Amino acid sequence: MRRWLAWLHRWTGGLAGLLLAVLALSGTVLVWEEAWIGLPGAGDPLREDAAATGAAVESALAVDPALSRITFADEGMALHQAIYTNGGGAYLTQAGQVVDRWDSLWGRPELWLFDLHHYLFMGETGKIVTGVLGLLLLAFAVTGLILWWRTRRKFEFRLWPAEMTKSAIIRQHRDIGVVASPLLVMTALTGSFMVFPGLSDAMLSPWAREAATPAPVVAGPVGADTDWRAVVASAQRAFPDALPRRLMMPKEAGAPLVLRMRQDFEWTPNGRTYVYLDPATARVLAVDDPAAGDTASAITEKYYPVHAGKVGGVLWRLMLTFSGLSLVLLGTLATWSFWFPKAAKRKRRRPTPPALVQPAE
Repeated sequence: MRRWLAWLHRWTGGLAGLLLAVLALSGTVLVWEEAWIGLPGAGDPLREDAAATGAAVESALAVDPALSRITFADEGMALHQAIYTNGGGAYLTQAGQVVDRWDSLWGRPELWLFDLHHYLFMGETGKIVTGVLGLLLLAFAVTGLILWWRTRRKFEFRLWPAEMTKSAIIRQHRDIGVVASPLLVMTALTGSFMVFPGLSDAMLSPWAREAATPAPVVAGPVGADTDWRAVVASAQRAFPDALPRRLMMPKEAGAPLVLRMRQDFEWTPNGRTYVYLDPATARVLAVDDPAAGDTASAITEKYYPVHAGKVGGVLWRLMLTFSGLSLVLLGTLATWSFWFPKAAKRKRRRPTPPALVQPAE
């Protein structure tokens, strides 16, 4: 049984290892994105009032009326990010000044890195592939622990193999894998559950309540006379202690504006508190308050912030960095030693013949 498990682990790792390394490296870079974006105004003090938030929407619309959504400045990065329906976007200061503008996904590294990590540049198909890779990572962590147990007395922590031979790579692979496995399991579960919410729902079903069907709402059109400051103020009155985080424009006629807000107990940076508003009258049409949700919803809300290092401060991000770089090593070295076994074998040195002793004259 152990032999078959090792064979399956080795072959699957040889086929999927490089893709897992790509996901791990892109995810590790994204964990620190707020530190390396480095645009002017990113460190400005926050202005947390409805008038300033409404003015941010007006500034984003002045850049391009085809606004799809705007994510408001927060403690991590004090810039507003506007995304437009044509695929472009802009970063704006809280004073409304454009500090960067792009016309496509490739205009900003954090955008194409996000697309690579979540979709592998393949859209919804790529999203399914990343979810399957997450489940494979979970299986690798479990089977790796089983295979390591027999050799546990020879454990020796190494960031890099002692030498580039197949046996040394396998030893380093098992030992660093067992150290990183708790973090890898957590990353695999949270990532897969976000891609396949049905799996999460099935596991958390004992703590879930049947969701009520929301009543349909009809809103007026967004126009030049829409009072964005009044829109934000109405949402703020519904949740006085919550922060406005992201405004999403209607995608079809009659659909409402959607303002995501974050309450103090929420871990998700953009919150899971939804306020649905009529842009014509600035009236609140409906709300979705996570405080009234069930335990299952409270758990699923934690997946993204834990997976992406949005909670836990620098210490948690360092731990995610260690697990991500460990997976890069695990994936790349496993792929290399699998597909190029001859290069990973020890080169046998021919014994040096003893020096001939010249007879004395």
